[in-house]
Amino acid sequence: MKRLDDEKAQDIVFIDLKDKSSIADGMIVASGRSHRHVGAMADHLLRTLKDAGYGKARVEGLPHCDWVLIDAGDVIVHLFRPEVRVFYNIEKIWSVDPPRRLVN
Repeated sequence: MKRLDDEKAQDIVFIDLKDKSSIADGMIVASGRSHRHVGAMADHLLRTLKDAGYGKARVEGLPHCDWVLIDAGDVIVHLFRPEVRVFYNIEKIWSVDPPRRLVN
């Protein structure tokens, strides 16, 4: 997350997935100001992961840079343009508490 903060990412959120999913331990969601900003953040993060020995990170969405997903194994990173982030609302999907039954 520090790398994203250094890259001036906006609204950085960490979602703990340990008890919610077996796909990863955590998810980071952040926004960039533009296509170019999202692409640059993704490129720099991928380079940082590779330099740290996590060179097998998979990436989706780089050509358009509306929404870039980086799967680094234990952590999944979603980088969005702000309006795309609002549309998909990923934080709500993963952070919502399970529905409670109403007693009649």
